[in-house]
Formats: sequence, C-alpha cells, structure tokens
Amino acid sequence: MTDCQLYLISPLEVSGTFPDRLARALKAGPVTAFQFRVKGLDQHKAAELAAPLQEICAAQDVAFIVNDDVALAKRLGADGVHLGQSDGTVADAREELGREAQIGVTCHNSRHFAMEAGDHGADYVAFGAFHPSSTKDTEHHAELDLLEWWSKIFEIPSVAIGGITPDNCTPIIKAGADFLAVSGAVWSGDEIAAVKAFADKIAAA
Repeated sequence: MTDCQLYLISPLEVSGTFPDRLARALKAGPVTAFQFRVKGLDQHKAAELAAPLQEICAAQDVAFIVNDDVALAKRLGADGVHLGQSDGTVADAREELGREAQIGVTCHNSRHFAMEAGDHGADYVAFGAFHPSSTKDTEHHAELDLLEWWSKIFEIPSVAIGGITPDNCTPIIKAGADFLAVSGAVWSGDEIAAVKAFADKIAAA
C-alpha cells in the first residue's frame, strides 16, 4: 500500500454548478487537498467564488490551498498557498500566513529549486509536467528519476503534476510521488468515476 494521495486542482471556471461537482468528487474517494486556481479576477470576486468551495472542503476535512495569491489565502483563512517561482518567497508567505499554513512551491524539473524551497521551509515541492497537460501549457518536462531521487533523500513531500490520468499514474506513484495533482483528468469528464479510478490505482500501486 502506497502513501500517495490525491490533490485536486480546480478548473479555471468554478462558478455555476462547480461547487456541486467538487462535493461529489470529494465524497467519491480520499482527497487530501484542493487547490483554488483562478486567474485574472479581483480579490473580492475570487473570495466570493472561493467561499462555498472552502466550506465544502472543510466539511470533508480536505485542505483548501490557494494558488499564487498569499493575500487571498490570508483573507480567506485558507489552509495554505501554492507559490510559483515568481510568486514571492516562502519566508514572506510564512510571515503572512503563520506557522500552520501549508506552503508549496512549483519546482518544475529543477533539483536546485526544490532544495532551495526545502531550505526555505516549504511544506511540499511540486515537480512537473510529467505528461502534456490539457489545462496548462507545458514548458518544463520532469522525469521519474527526479521523484525517485527526491524521495530517497528528502523528508519533504513531493507533488507530481502535469497531464496525470488514471491510465498513466502508476509509474509516477511507484517513483515516489507523495501526491498526484490532477485537474483535467477529473473535471473534463465524470468526476466521481475519475476520483474512484485514481483511488483504485493508488491502492494497487
């Protein structure tokens, strides 16, 4: 039995029926975290969209993580924030959000970025993309040996991201990823079936 866990990332469109879809997905199988990822909205509108999703996550004991925006994470009292390489420092985020906040850092395919993030107190590092993604342009491609190397040397959990589906996730789990970050594979179809399929693959690995 692996310790790998599912980390859902929102689609860019989270209004309308999306809260219902999120609730169904979280009930379909074990999900550890949900990342709220919207682009180009003012903070007030983003906070409005986030509120019902945050409630659904809290009811299911799922960590609610905000993408890229420390100020929004603070406003919402979110469980944490996910920082890209250009979204400020772990230290600044920690100062704003406190010791309990989960702070993750995108490290692409870079061992250097990952070690730096760890040194600065990140709670997890994200590597990818492992496969071409339908939700994001793929600038960086990560190989499985990066996960193997990280899991052997470091205690800080790793998140694998980028085009991960139930069909291609087994080698990633076996390479040592602590979390599978998935978006398109869940939201582009039946979210209940997708979460169950991921749960089956994680259990089998």
